[in-house]
Amino acid sequence: MALLNPTSHEVELAESDNCNDVTYDRPSSYDSTTALANQILSLIMKYRRFPKSNETCAISPCKKCVLPHLERIILAINQNLPVTFVLPAFPGKSPNLAKVLGVLPDKAEECSMLFIAQIEKQIREIYSPGIHIILCSDGRVFSDAVGMRDEDVTSYQHGIEKMIKELSLDFISIFNLDDMYSNMNFDQMRTALMLQYGDTLESVKDKVRLGKEENSESELKELHRLYCGITRFLHEDQMFPGQQKSRTAVQNESRIRAYEVIQKSGAWSHLIEEQFPFAVRLSIHPQGCGSKKLGLRLMAADTWMTPWHGVAVETENGYILLKRSEAESLGAQMVHSSNGKPSHFLLTNKQMISHQEK
Repeated sequence: MALLNPTSHEVELAESDNCNDVTYDRPSSYDSTTALANQILSLIMKYRRFPKSNETCAISPCKKCVLPHLERIILAINQNLPVTFVLPAFPGKSPNLAKVLGVLPDKAEECSMLFIAQIEKQIREIYSPGIHIILCSDGRVFSDAVGMRDEDVTSYQHGIEKMIKELSLDFISIFNLDDMYSNMNFDQMRTALMLQYGDTLESVKDKVRLGKEENSESELKELHRLYCGITRFLHEDQMFPGQQKSRTAVQNESRIRAYEVIQKSGAWSHLIEEQFPFAVRLSIHPQGCGSKKLGLRLMAADTWMTPWHGVAVETENGYILLKRSEAESLGAQMVHSSNGKPSHFLLTNKQMISHQEK
């Protein structure tokens, strides 16, 4: 893809604290562009994920929330190009079959893709070039650290590409580690990534520890929250039926491996920033006020669950995400796709009420 050309002018925010009232010190010819950029950003921010500690900004984004992203949108509008977003996501299915249906994308990923498509449609209604979302699939980056097999990551990546094509989501493209180091095997790819872009493991540990401090910077606090979340997911992924380790042993291993996942994810983030310097940065994780990234929901309902850590459950009020074991405990019925493969679960309100009464 062609990168946007940077411009030399500087953006200066006015004194307003509300992003809907933000104005810029620009010639009048730029006023309509700035207003349109604000509209596009406001639409995205309707679906952002925000830490509970910043609930005020979640309701009404402030100028600090807007500043890292607005200029990149203005650059695209000035060239009448789609606004480019990068989203590190869709790495591969959890290896724990108590959480997911298998290694391939299913209705959970489809629901997420269609949700993203609804956001794209809303933006295209006010800006005809629309947006371009680059899914930076990061499963290959840390598959060895989270217990995913590389062949399963490959199958998942191919499944996502097929789904995008079948759903005619032309505004979405895929970028992964294979595209960057195509002449290497998978272990060599990860080694090259870390040598070129990675921080030391000790540096990562120090930052996570600092994030526990009450007066630490917001980015460090977010990093510590991320570490806790990854530790939890790694622990869940390894508590599958038949595994022989104690819960304590798995917990200790998960804490150690969480540092490695953050280290590798950080290297991947640096690579993405270098490859797509003028794209708006998105994340599946909550992002605080003024962050360089925007946290984005992947489903209509804000949930910690992701499509690759759960299953889609069709209810009378729409689709939700649950762990597979949770759906089965509710008595939900398995639904298969036209090719006979497991797709999602069907849950009636009667079943849900019956479960709640037990």
